[in-house]
Amino acid sequence: MLKLFKFIALLEGLSLLLLFFVAMPMKYLADMPFLIRPVGTAHGVLFIAYIVFATVIKGDMKWTVKDYLLVCVASIVPFGTFYMEAKMLKNKTIE
Repeated sequence: MLKLFKFIALLEGLSLLLLFFVAMPMKYLADMPFLIRPVGTAHGVLFIAYIVFATVIKGDMKWTVKDYLLVCVASIVPFGTFYMEAKMLKNKTIE
């Protein structure tokens, strides 16, 4: 389950970066909005999956409320999921 969460975190982080740094600039700077819907939808689904998986594994990982909130907040900050994975999940296994 932890491997799947790490993979979802990676995809969620990438989708956020694509949305902020590719799709939105294309919409507002180049008047080409065709990427907003597919990238935004993918990001929304991945965001929900990320939060659900974080909620499911928080007990197994023995996260404090503060740790859990940091993991959740990391999903709305560009590069946040990458930082979270490096700091909180690196070399961790569920006991």
